[in-house]
Amino acid sequence: MLGKLLVRYLRPAWLLIVVVVVFQLAQSIAALWLPTLNADIIDNGVVTGDIPYIWSTGAVMLLVSLVQVVCAVVAVYFGSRLAMGMGRDLRRDVFHRVVAFSQREVGQFGAPSLITRNTNDVQQVQMLVQVSATLMISAPILAIGGVVMAVRQDAGLSWLMAVTIPVLLVIVGLIVWRMVPAFTEMQRRIDRVNQIMREQLSGIRVVRAFVREREERVRFGTASADVRDTALRAGNLMALMFPAVMLVMNLSSVAVIWFGAFQVQDNGVQIGTLFAFLTYLMQILMGVMMATFMFVMIPRAAVCADRIGEVLGTTPSVSAPEVAASAPAPAGRVEFDHVDFAYPGADEAVLHDVTFTVEPGTTTAVIGSTGSGKTTLVSLVPRLFDATAGSVRIDGVDVRAYDPDELWTRIGLVPQRAFLFSGTVASNLRYGDASATDEQLWDALELAQAADFVRAMPEGLGAPIAQGGTNVSGGQRQRLAIARALVKRPEVYIFDDSLSALDLQTDAALRRALDTRLPDATRIVVAQRVSTIQQAHQIVVLDHGRVVGIGRHDDLVDTCETYREIVESQLAAEAAA
Repeated sequence: MLGKLLVRYLRPAWLLIVVVVVFQLAQSIAALWLPTLNADIIDNGVVTGDIPYIWSTGAVMLLVSLVQVVCAVVAVYFGSRLAMGMGRDLRRDVFHRVVAFSQREVGQFGAPSLITRNTNDVQQVQMLVQVSATLMISAPILAIGGVVMAVRQDAGLSWLMAVTIPVLLVIVGLIVWRMVPAFTEMQRRIDRVNQIMREQLSGIRVVRAFVREREERVRFGTASADVRDTALRAGNLMALMFPAVMLVMNLSSVAVIWFGAFQVQDNGVQIGTLFAFLTYLMQILMGVMMATFMFVMIPRAAVCADRIGEVLGTTPSVSAPEVAASAPAPAGRVEFDHVDFAYPGADEAVLHDVTFTVEPGTTTAVIGSTGSGKTTLVSLVPRLFDATAGSVRIDGVDVRAYDPDELWTRIGLVPQRAFLFSGTVASNLRYGDASATDEQLWDALELAQAADFVRAMPEGLGAPIAQGGTNVSGGQRQRLAIARALVKRPEVYIFDDSLSALDLQTDAALRRALDTRLPDATRIVVAQRVSTIQQAHQIVVLDHGRVVGIGRHDDLVDTCETYREIVESQLAAEAAA
């Protein structure tokens, strides 16, 4: 997967790759030429006392060194641009794929893992490209070129290379082989740390309410210790690699000087040539050493690339049709036709043979005990999930046949958990319609019974909203979420238990305003309070995913036992209060 990923994202930047290769080649050639020039100075200048030759050859060495430095800087600059651009494109594609996921895929991967894959995992692959552009290109050039130049200097000592290079490769191979499982485990444990941290930040009020700070600290500490232990195991192996490489290099240097001294003594080789051979051998081993540094990064980058590839290779279960159906004139009629739904891997379906129709301009309420499938049912309308059997239709067209953008323009969803984005009141409301005027925003706030508390804020529509809306109360957050949907002005409104944080007076005022101002809009309301849905044109009662009653409030009290039990339990609770 790593190779496929690199080919896919580096191919468009082929020109940058060519530039990096050319300048790395130039600086490597310059580095290989310098030892030969140094040998010439020693043998033809220092030994013979030829000062002009020393100056002239030294000037050439300085010029070659300057060219080497300039080429190295240029290569690193364009290599960095190559890596950063590749990381940008990879993050963009991962983000776009995750945004296209349905709730099914998000649940399959888990939000903490998706965050890690789009941050830490992409960073590891990006670092590999960065280091490859600076080391991986020059390393083989130095190694192969060093072999050629060393043999030209002294073929009699070439057997030392045939011994030291294989030894070095075997040592590095064994260490890298042990590091791959450690890096695989490390990424999984980083996912676990992200998951625990996310849970604790989201549920901080629950943690404090139940005095579980100590237990949560222990849980986070255990996960952090797991990451530490895995990182230490991988770090110990990495730390072992460089001393092993240096040991081989130093022993090689000693061997060259030892055996070369005998050749100098026998006049078989000159001193300058011996030093040049030693320098070339060091360059060869340095090239191998740089390659080992790459081998350290490749296993972890390969693991990260596999994880990124899993995201990019996952096809969203909710996808746009190849040819979208012609959208009919908006009316707001919603039909559930023998709908079943089962979550992946579940033993049984959540919804069973659900059939009912919501007529345009009416209010249909969905009620039932906890876990009866209410939220799942209304999630099928905007295609947060797709029905596993049967069909859901809007204005006579299956929602799966709509172009997704066309479908979502017809629906205003107020989710069970009201979520606001960091920004201002106005920026959150304009998620419904980016071109909405301030007058339209205030009109939506009036309808949602939110205008009074927004006016009370010093900045009004410009009042800041923290991430998640944590700086406003639960009821205010829900009313702003309702106003956001009202700004959109769709044909179908879905209120998924989104009135639960409102007091009875505000709840009643909101319902009256909706009935008066939006008489033609279709409304589907999921609620727990019977008082919220008593005036609905139609009430659908769910029990364990099955429709056990459909009708108005008075009729259901007489004919539906499940609904009657819900009503009686709430009346008893009110009487007890």
